[in-house]
Amino acid sequence: MSRHLGLLNTALRLGTKPALARMRDPVLARAMMERGARWMFRAPPHLLVLDAPLCGVPGLRISAGRVAPGHAILHLHGGAFVAGSPRTHQAMLGRLSRLSGLEVFAPAYRLAPEHPFPAALEDAEAAFAGLLARGYAPERIALGGDSAGGGLAFALLARLYAAGTVPGFVYGFSPWSDLTGSGESIRRNARADPMLPAARLADVAQMYLQGHPAGDPGASPLFAEFPGAPPVLLQVGSTEILLDDSLRLAERLRGFGAAVDLQLLPGVPHVCQLFDGWVPEARAALRVAAAAIRAGLFRPEPTASAGS
Repeated sequence: MSRHLGLLNTALRLGTKPALARMRDPVLARAMMERGARWMFRAPPHLLVLDAPLCGVPGLRISAGRVAPGHAILHLHGGAFVAGSPRTHQAMLGRLSRLSGLEVFAPAYRLAPEHPFPAALEDAEAAFAGLLARGYAPERIALGGDSAGGGLAFALLARLYAAGTVPGFVYGFSPWSDLTGSGESIRRNARADPMLPAARLADVAQMYLQGHPAGDPGASPLFAEFPGAPPVLLQVGSTEILLDDSLRLAERLRGFGAAVDLQLLPGVPHVCQLFDGWVPEARAALRVAAAAIRAGLFRPEPTASAGS
C-alpha cells in the first residue's frame, strides 16, 4: 500500500464514513457529493465536456484528447441511486477517455427517492438506445459503471439480450449487484472498509426500491441471466463491504460462459478509480481498465476457415 493510499484511507475513515453513517437526507447527500467531487477529483488536461442528451435522458459527452471514431463508453455513475451525477464523475471519466482513446457518454439518470426503481434502469436503457440512434453499433460500445451505476450496467446488460443489442464489453468498478444484502462481506468487512458504513446499506436500498422486491434481477443483477455475455472486467477493493457483490457476480457470469477478469485491489476504498491523481493505485486501476475496454472493443474479427 502506498503512503498516499494510507493517508486517503485514514481521511475517509475519519471524515467520509461517519458522515455517510449519519446522512439521512438524499438532498444533503447530493450536495456533499457535488462539493467533494469539485474539491477532490482531478481532471486530466484538455478535458472536453459537452451536454449530450440520449433519447430524452440528459447527460454529458466527455473526452480528453483524440478519440477513436465510431466507438464509445456508456458509463453509469454511482451514488447509491440517490446521489451523484455525470459531473461528480467527469474527472475520472475524462481520465478514462484519455487512457482508452474513447469518448465517454454519462447519462444523468433519475434519482431516488423521488424516482424509485425502475426509473434509473429505464433511463439507462434509453441512453443505450440513444447511442444506437446516433449510429454506434452495439459491439462498439463499452457499457459500465461504478457502485450503484455498476449494478445498473449489469441489470441493463441482462435486458439488452432480449433486444439483440449486446455491447462489445462490460465493466464494473465495485458494482452494487445485490440489494438483498446477502453478501457476507457486508458483515466481514464492516470495520475494514475505510469508506462505506455497512449499517446504511439496507436503508439506502429501500429509498430506491420503495417496497419492490430486492431480488428482482432488474434491481439486483446478481440474480439475472447472462446468456452469451461479452467479455467483462470487474475491479473491487479487497476490504470493501461490497466485495462479495463482485465475487459472486463474477461467478454468476462465468456460469453463463462469460470471460470475466476479476481484479481484487488490495486495501483500496470503494470505487478507488475516482481518486485518480491522488493515489497511484487509482491510476494503475484506471490504466488497466482502459486497456481492457479498448482491447474488448477492438477485438480482431474471426477469420473464415479455409474452404468455407
